[in-house]
Amino acid sequence: MTTIEIRALYDEYERRNADYPGYRREETDKTVRMVNDDEDGHNYLVYSSLSHEGAEAAIDGELAYFRGLRRSFEWKLYSHDEPADLKARLAARGFSIGEDEAIMALELAELPPELAADNRIDARRVSDEEGLAAYAALDALVWPDDHEECMRELTRTFREEPGRQSLWLASIDGVPACAARIDFPPRSPFASLWGGATLEAYRGRGAYTALLAARAKEALARGYRFLTIDASPMSRPIVARRGFRLLSVSNPCDSPPE
Repeated sequence: MTTIEIRALYDEYERRNADYPGYRREETDKTVRMVNDDEDGHNYLVYSSLSHEGAEAAIDGELAYFRGLRRSFEWKLYSHDEPADLKARLAARGFSIGEDEAIMALELAELPPELAADNRIDARRVSDEEGLAAYAALDALVWPDDHEECMRELTRTFREEPGRQSLWLASIDGVPACAARIDFPPRSPFASLWGGATLEAYRGRGAYTALLAARAKEALARGYRFLTIDASPMSRPIVARRGFRLLSVSNPCDSPPE
């Protein structure tokens, strides 16, 4: 498939028809929102289809809606969204524009040999509460600022919807060195990769690639057609070397304080 064709599927399944565990999906004629079941949790606007003339009214409507809920939200903006100046419009309205994230996808039918080969590193899927605790401990070291809310959602999904996600740990010399997860949304051909940060002392020793391979194999075994990742500047060249294609560039745009 061409990159444009894959991007169109991504928009359809991962944005217009998004399904997040622990969230209520709301659709208007112009936008799709994901509202957290937890009143203190993060909320998202995951898709918009706006005209040049109607963009300002749509922004007003979303700000008013979430203010009515007394909640903040993140507008997930993509570089191919219309109108072309939407990022500038959001910034002018007080949104805080986050760093670029590369939205990349791999067609699993084209799985490169490096990811299809047997792992040389101990990569294991978390299957019990002991493993969950080890995952949480490593996550706290790598992501101290975002750890609590993220682990709250992951723990709920792990216990209540175990088929929806898989948590993975890679260990080096018996020490958990890298934690990552993969999400398996229903009714979508895309499995999505998250996490993957490695403790500094163990970087460059293959832990990230081991978990990338383990999750790719699991997705393929479960019948998914694509892997997708919101790649940071650090991970983008790693996954690009392994066949991932750039679909778009995303920016998290946090709503202004009331």
